[in-house]
Amino acid sequence: MDLDNNAHSVFLLHYHLVLVVKYRRQVFDDAISGRAKEIFAYIAP
Repeated sequence: MDLDNNAHSVFLLHYHLVLVVKYRRQVFDDAISGRAKEIFAYIAP
């Protein structure tokens, strides 16, 4: 657990992403899912 800090505070942020689709069918295949995970890991390590 890594805490981020600046001059006056210390914090730890967690994100919960919910993707809601209109139809109940598989929208993301393995390639798209893997790329999305890479992007999210880059944005919020």
